[in-house]
Amino acid sequence: MTTIEVPEKVMEIIRRRGLDPETFIVEAVQRVLELDPKEEVVLRLNIAKHMIRRAREELDRGDPIQASEKLYKAAEECVKILADLFKLEESRRAREEGGWWSKLLSKAARKLALRLGEKLILDAWSQAYDLHVHGFHEHSLGVEEVRQSLPIIEKLVEYTSNKIKQVEEQKEK
Repeated sequence: MTTIEVPEKVMEIIRRRGLDPETFIVEAVQRVLELDPKEEVVLRLNIAKHMIRRAREELDRGDPIQASEKLYKAAEECVKILADLFKLEESRRAREEGGWWSKLLSKAARKLALRLGEKLILDAWSQAYDLHVHGFHEHSLGVEEVRQSLPIIEKLVEYTSNKIKQVEEQKEK
């Protein structure tokens, strides 16, 4: 991992708007790079894995607020990847509208769970959204409560990684 320094004033402005600086910067980079679909999937998966690591670090430091947002971001990236891989309407709409919003993510998670027969997707998304609302925005969850959601979101990241490999193998045939 490479570390960069961001002026404190920029960090302050991002935080004042109620945003997580790391998530904000990663999302800004994604928007500007205009990646091809394969590059985007690889980047999103790497972000999801990175966010899982960062969530563990935040939990070890005793910060459930930042851990909540990191876990949410990991699940969000997985839903976006799967929606792209399986060419959901929500993915097309997100591209047309210039980004994803919670309604599209929720609809995509539900469709994916049904289409793929995988309850894990909806369960992990539901927990991630709960973390986003109650853990990050409302600051109402403690470290142990947030830690309870870590395994299911880790499983979603692993599941997503495996689906990427399966789709790539099918394309090669």
